[in-house]
Amino acid sequence: MKIYTRQGDQGISGLFDGRRVPKNHLRLETYGTLDELNSHLGLAIAECRHEAFRLELKKLQQELFLLGADLATPLGSPNEAKVHRTSAQEVEALEDRIDRATAQLPPLKRFILPGGGVTACRLHVARTVCRRAERALVSLMHQEPPEPVGEHPLIYINRLSDLLFTYARLANHLDGIADVEWVTEK
Repeated sequence: MKIYTRQGDQGISGLFDGRRVPKNHLRLETYGTLDELNSHLGLAIAECRHEAFRLELKKLQQELFLLGADLATPLGSPNEAKVHRTSAQEVEALEDRIDRATAQLPPLKRFILPGGGVTACRLHVARTVCRRAERALVSLMHQEPPEPVGEHPLIYINRLSDLLFTYARLANHLDGIADVEWVTEK
């Protein structure tokens, strides 16, 4: 497979439905931000010393790739049957992961700041990139005319940011490092 195609040299890219759009199109911005998020997860995986946790993060990377393909393919596309659509079951699976990880952690009593160990910090960065992807998707869904996007990608991304917050805390916990609590000056 050739890496360069010269297709984007004029600032245009193709969606999976065959449509050509500018590279700053909100749909590309959204799934491009998910690609950035996936790269941050790769950094967290590279730093993580806990094999089971690394495997869980690698699973998230695979899911993000599928979500990117979902978002690269507008609803009603001729290629729709070739793409996995994000479902309610995947959202529920994220909620289950959040609940399982939270059960291993001390209860939150204060707000926490991004910090602690390197893996946790990388997951906090991933969380903020995830929130940016969520905002981009909301913009895509509300532009005029609205882009056809399924109902579950937005919910999935919202839960994913919650999971990444929880995983950042879990990474600190696994590494024996306390979360950095926000302390107000009095």
